[in-house]
Amino acid sequence: MADTAGLPKAAIRVLLVDDHQVVRRGLRTFLEIQDDIEVVGEASDGAEGVASAEELRPDVVLMDIKMPGMDGIEALRKLRELANPAKVLVVTSFTEQRTVVPALRAGASGYVYKDVDPGALAGAIRSVHAGHVLLQPEVAGVLLSQEPGGGQGRGGTLTEREREVLGLIADGRSNREIARALVLSEKTVKTHVSNILMKLDLADRTQAALWAVRHGAAG
Repeated sequence: MADTAGLPKAAIRVLLVDDHQVVRRGLRTFLEIQDDIEVVGEASDGAEGVASAEELRPDVVLMDIKMPGMDGIEALRKLRELANPAKVLVVTSFTEQRTVVPALRAGASGYVYKDVDPGALAGAIRSVHAGHVLLQPEVAGVLLSQEPGGGQGRGGTLTEREREVLGLIADGRSNREIARALVLSEKTVKTHVSNILMKLDLADRTQAALWAVRHGAAG
């Protein structure tokens, strides 16, 4: 795979964290045929997943939620404490909505169902790697319903440019895409994103996107 300059483009490095060996083997078998995705390791529980993420520094972690010992949510919180830069894509089932919401609040970039179509899984990995937030409508609705009613007033502290950036975050745009859309450098966009999170007292882009939807700042 090559970029527009014809130079080789680095594959997305993926770590698989699931307590079922059969699941990990199936995921690896499919992902290894993708020319832009490389499985760099596997882990069978949250603690091992955190240690592997620190050692291997993957781009994306495919994380199960329910595992013995340290579960996926606790592992997410630990990765955040360690400031690990990996994007985490949670693997779950439809009936686990009550655990998906805490996972997203803990820092997950999105989630997919365990019976996800293989092609959709690869697309989800590429999407979170690019900086997008993946939220299914039913989970977004639950998150919005749990957001506190206050906070609208904090939006008045945002500059016009920050509101533009916030609207594009809500649209699922990555920093690179926002930079292109607003003719800014990625460094400037990152500064705007940091300012938005600080002013709105939010932890991450997921919360920012939900805040924008709730308060009418989305595009």
